[in-house]
Amino acid sequence: MKLFNKAVIIGTGLIGASLGLDLKKRHLVSQITGLSRHQSNARLAKKSGAIDYVASSLDAVNDADLVILATPVNSILEIAFKIAGKIKKECIVIDVGSTKQQIVSKINRVIPNFVGCHPLSGSEKRGVANLAAGIFNNSICIITPTVKTDKKVLSKVSLLWRKLGSKIIILSPEKHDRILAFTSHLPHAVAFSLIGSVPDKFLSLSSGGLKDTTRISASDANLWSEVFLSNRRNILTCLLAFQTRLSVLKLALERKNKKLLMKILSAANKKREKLG
Repeated sequence: MKLFNKAVIIGTGLIGASLGLDLKKRHLVSQITGLSRHQSNARLAKKSGAIDYVASSLDAVNDADLVILATPVNSILEIAFKIAGKIKKECIVIDVGSTKQQIVSKINRVIPNFVGCHPLSGSEKRGVANLAAGIFNNSICIITPTVKTDKKVLSKVSLLWRKLGSKIIILSPEKHDRILAFTSHLPHAVAFSLIGSVPDKFLSLSSGGLKDTTRISASDANLWSEVFLSNRRNILTCLLAFQTRLSVLKLALERKNKKLLMKILSAANKKREKLG
């Protein structure tokens, strides 16, 4: 079922290329053009079957029905402003950024048919070389419309993600950023800090626990620095909550209070079980 004739994916990294691959495999678009800051990435995406054509400039969006912004947060805003005067009036534009409030509020001013999206399908791996088919299947995609979002546009974007196999959750951009600060951004902040706390000379004796809990610290530094800064206030709130929890654990150790330690660890065990 073709939903769009021409789609343009700007940013052919892991998410952008994987999205192109699934759009083609599920026959949701007639043709896909890819564009990347480094043309070698777009050429590799074409070779991998994720896109049909490689573009050399943003003019590729002129006749597009769908534009997907799949770059780091700051680049999403920059590119959106550049293509605002190039796209057709009816063209739908979506992004796949990890924060939403800043992106949605600014882009909606220049692109009426913009809908913020966040597929929870990422990985610590990066680049088109790690693209994978089906990563959106049975995953969650958060869509963040506003009161100004056209209902028909929202319906079509929702259908697109459902056709990719995703479960749709609708949140306001503000609520998205508050929640994801705890469930995604805080874990990354902790992982980066945790691995940074371990002396290099001890890494050769690291256990599986260290590797498991710091896996996401291998994520792209540039991308995550932009995520942290774009959701700074919410993340600071999360870090304060985490510091409070850590200070209670520290206190229990200082006082050799096993009862308090057991209470802390048992409560954490039960909460972790809820994740499945």
